[in-house]
Amino acid sequence: MTTAVRSVLGPAFALLIVLTLMTGVAYPLLVTAVAQVAFPHQANGSFLTTADGQTIGSSLIGQAFGDDTYFWGRLSAAGKDGYDGTASAGSNLGPTSQDLIKRITADAERIQAANGGGQVPIDLITTSASGLDPNISPEAAEYQVARVAAARGMAEADVRAAVARHTQQPTLGFLGKPVVDVLELNLDLDGLLS
Repeated sequence: MTTAVRSVLGPAFALLIVLTLMTGVAYPLLVTAVAQVAFPHQANGSFLTTADGQTIGSSLIGQAFGDDTYFWGRLSAAGKDGYDGTASAGSNLGPTSQDLIKRITADAERIQAANGGGQVPIDLITTSASGLDPNISPEAAEYQVARVAAARGMAEADVRAAVARHTQQPTLGFLGKPVVDVLELNLDLDGLLS
């Protein structure tokens, strides 16, 4: 190797090593350390635990609830049976897709039958882009209050109070819309939320 080649490759290789250590090792370690100190709950997955310390899920990932005693979340197209975190995706069916129209019609009829009719809120019959949305609108929660209260033998006012406790307001009061975390709400109704 000639001196000219060494004079070019030497600094380039040294810079590659330095930048790799800075951006591939030091920076990720620094960001992880700051997150663990400043936001430990979020940095570790926003897991929800029961009063006895058992991890039951994450407030960031939806779960399937089908029993009448529970609030139902958004439908999921992630994976074969839905809510599969390793297959996070929407259905990619367009608005003119007959498969999508059939699915939405069938889901709307099923949800109306379970909840006593009425206009089904859109977020109860559509999937999110990720297929893992843990939240529903306050309107979707209100739509289900009577069913959940009757199935649990509770007063509707008590169920509405639980919904209100788990309704998250928009960030800074104007960024986004109010949402209800379905997993937190159902755990609260079961008396399991720590």
